[in-house]
Amino acid sequence: MQKIRPDLDIGRNIQRLRKAAGLTQDQTVAKLQLMGLNISKSTYAKLETNRMNIKVSELVAMKEIFRAEYQDFFAGL
Repeated sequence: MQKIRPDLDIGRNIQRLRKAAGLTQDQTVAKLQLMGLNISKSTYAKLETNRMNIKVSELVAMKEIFRAEYQDFFAGL
């Protein structure tokens, strides 16, 4: 399985999209859990700081939660 390289700062984009949607990390995690994803706040925080790679299922869910487009997650990478 290929992972996104850590030098590609997708976490910064995730954080920017979350804030633009007016959500806290706790609110985002709660929404992800309601969508059936098993994710904790600490795991989510690792996504925003690029210490963990994002799963496709998480990306799809965040796209819906943040009402964003896929290219928004990869802007500037």
